Amino acid sequence: MSGTTTFDLIIIGAGPGGYVAAIRAAQLGMKVVVIEKRATPGGVCLNEGCIPSKALLDSSELFALARDKFSLHGINIDAPRLELDVMMRRKDDVVKKLTDGIDYLFKKNGIVRFNGFALLKGRDSAGLHQVQVKQSSEEPLPASVTLTAPMVIVATGSEATGLPGIPFDGRSVVSAREALAFDTVPEHLIVAGGGFIGLELGSVWLRLGTQVTVIEMLPQILPNMDRQAADAIYRSLRKQGIQFKLGTRITGVHQNALNATVLFDSGTGIEEIDCDKVLVAVGRRPLTAGFGFEELGVKLDKGKVAVDADYQTSVSGIYAIGDLVPGPMLAHKASEEGVACVERMMGQHSVVEYEYIPGVVYTWPEGASVGQTEEQLKESGTEYRTGRFNFAALGRARCMDETEGFVKILANAETDRILGVHIVGPRASDLIAEAATVMSFCGTVRDIALMCHAHPTLSEAIREAALDVHKEAIHV
Repeated sequence: MSGTTTFDLIIIGAGPGGYVAAIRAAQLGMKVVVIEKRATPGGVCLNEGCIPSKALLDSSELFALARDKFSLHGINIDAPRLELDVMMRRKDDVVKKLTDGIDYLFKKNGIVRFNGFALLKGRDSAGLHQVQVKQSSEEPLPASVTLTAPMVIVATGSEATGLPGIPFDGRSVVSAREALAFDTVPEHLIVAGGGFIGLELGSVWLRLGTQVTVIEMLPQILPNMDRQAADAIYRSLRKQGIQFKLGTRITGVHQNALNATVLFDSGTGIEEIDCDKVLVAVGRRPLTAGFGFEELGVKLDKGKVAVDADYQTSVSGIYAIGDLVPGPMLAHKASEEGVACVERMMGQHSVVEYEYIPGVVYTWPEGASVGQTEEQLKESGTEYRTGRFNFAALGRARCMDETEGFVKILANAETDRILGVHIVGPRASDLIAEAATVMSFCGTVRDIALMCHAHPTLSEAIREAALDVHKEAIHV
């Protein structure tokens, strides 16, 4: 394909926002092209984030279960031996099957995909947006490819943020990308940042035999989570063996041929700690540079792209979704925005209910939440009631030998409407869907309490917590 080709919609980025938007647009009858710099679709989430990390979390959890818990179930085996290369190949195979699946969906829906770098070039004489595709290193393209369309969605995602003065080197100071592909188990891993990414990857390597130390500048981990839930995860991870240095700032990293020395300050002066690897997981920033935003006049607000209710930027016909725009940097949020953006282009009145987007940290026990935290309700002066049920009192959790954690429900004191649900425990990531569903229909704790939950299941904990809001729980 060379010269200029016209489409109904150009999408820049094939991550969970871009590829989902492309499929929905094609379903609605649009002629769609997607430009992706990677050789494979799926973005950070599928290639070096959500999916490979969960593959390793599951593999490492099975390894830890075989090592530490099988004997409790009367299963006696020799000590398991780790074959890290096999574990990594399995992870890569999971990723490949899913990226191949997206390619299949593109072909099924008639979506064209270019492997290259996109640059917005303004409008042509017909008023269409022009996007130039530059050659990618993975797959050569004709010298000049220009695509045109009346509408462009930019879904370029985000990148890892480094520590000031401590650049990533891919060897000693690494991002999640490298931490998902270590070829040997580190002896000591320092994790900079006590958020979702750092705790998940720290958990992987802890289970596989690494000493893990988390250094967090704030006085607590998971700062945006309900405090009771975050504190429960903190206590559990400490019991598992992760060491924490909270309220501590990393001031430097000295590297040599074999390892690294991390300099940190917890308020009493500079101290040192030696390690093999430093995983920097202090946050992510939107990828807004290099696409022609400034030249076209696309407005940014605090580093993110400013958009209206239709996800349209300050330049008519150019839209942005996902990590580029305000809101949590979550794959499922980007996908929801991709669908809503395309449907609104077609005249539908689709909306993303941001207050009901669940968040999950895939440690073990898992942590999941939707809605407001108790701290937010107190700060806003909202009158509320609390219900709580511990997994230790649940038959299914006892059978699984997974009794850590609880379900906590926050409800409006006057209307009984559910304002927030916070779960720490086994399969919290799956259980939170019930809470999000009921909340999206403006449900109350009575609605959950009146639903019959199968016995014995983990979901019974949600019903008991709902009953506990009015002190009617049966098994408390």
